[in-house]
Amino acid sequence: MFRWENAQSLVGLSLTLALCWALSEDRKRFPWRLAIGAIGVQIGLVALMFGVPQARAVVSGINDAVDGLSSATAQGTQFVFGYLGGGAQPYSVANPASLFVFAFQVLPLILVISALSALLWHWKILRWITRGFGFLFQKTMGLGGASALATAANIFLGMVETPIIIKGYLDKLSRSELFMMMVVGLATVAGSTMVAYAMILKATLPNAAAHVLVASIVSAPAGVLLARIMIPENPGEGGAYADYSSDLLYDSSIDAISKGVADGLQVVLNISAILIVFVALVAIANNVLSILPLWDSQPVTLERMLGVIFSPLAWALGIEWADAAKGGYLLGVKLMLTEFIAFIDLGKIPVGEMSERSRMIMTYALCGFANIGSVGITVSGMGVLMPERRTEIIGLVWKALLAGFLATCMTAAIVGLLPRELFGL
Repeated sequence: MFRWENAQSLVGLSLTLALCWALSEDRKRFPWRLAIGAIGVQIGLVALMFGVPQARAVVSGINDAVDGLSSATAQGTQFVFGYLGGGAQPYSVANPASLFVFAFQVLPLILVISALSALLWHWKILRWITRGFGFLFQKTMGLGGASALATAANIFLGMVETPIIIKGYLDKLSRSELFMMMVVGLATVAGSTMVAYAMILKATLPNAAAHVLVASIVSAPAGVLLARIMIPENPGEGGAYADYSSDLLYDSSIDAISKGVADGLQVVLNISAILIVFVALVAIANNVLSILPLWDSQPVTLERMLGVIFSPLAWALGIEWADAAKGGYLLGVKLMLTEFIAFIDLGKIPVGEMSERSRMIMTYALCGFANIGSVGITVSGMGVLMPERRTEIIGLVWKALLAGFLATCMTAAIVGLLPRELFGL
């Protein structure tokens, strides 16, 4: 049933398209056919995953799989860290809520998923899934083979790993295709972090794992569309054919697991360091802002400022105005800090203080790597693989950051556009 709340999301959808069109390098060449195809693919994928009974079973299976992975990881964590990892406590506990230790109960999931992803890639299971999505994007949005493969790979792999998949075609990519690969990488998340996000939201959002997975999938065509709006493809350029071979290879299953663990460890260390530093920086900023006069009888904080700046955008995505300040703050945290901190803050909001629909829409809006810290990761990672195009990458990265941020907002607006009954609300 179509309601005002769904029409409200049209504002957010129109706003994201209009902003990218305003920043386009050629505003006369708006890709209407691609826009229809990309929006159609987004709506179709969401409707398929949540509207078809068989797909609903898959959604339920995803959440069960996440629970299974979490339980299995907990056994390994408890073996290494004992009671710090959630094992039996050696003393009486006065505050059970304080037993949750993020470093020992969430981050180890990334190690397991990273190793599992590498193993599935070596067994060619993940390769065929990626190839399937690549074929879908190639046929529905007219992407060249290399671009379609890169877009599909970004759904499951990181924004640094994806260029390795099409390493043999990097020198053939046009400027528009290079930009598109950057945008899609910033608009999606890696498989190694999806499960961690789902675990953070599990207590407050039903079907959290399915929403996070669908968010990364659906944001890929959004990233393609917004990238092509901002930097249109010149006639006769691009379209490099990809045979779906890859330079990402492992010698054996054991090699895949060991290298997957090593890669996951780097991700864990990076996330840990970023969380420590950025949480400290927020505290420093709030201490500085405390010298300002009270605002509405409360101290001025970075959280409140971000909430005011981004709350209109949060409302435009389809959430209730009562939740707009919280949603605006989360959008600001995701862009200025990291989506990991934003997800942690979203998970901390009590169930009664934000509606389930608003929480769901914000999950889609936050599910992407588009933040200030990812700018350096993009430049350094892609610069190593394409040293001759490093200057070009630096010139595109800030525009890619904006497009990647708006792509997740577009995805959230698409979800808000659909009737709440589709999601069981």
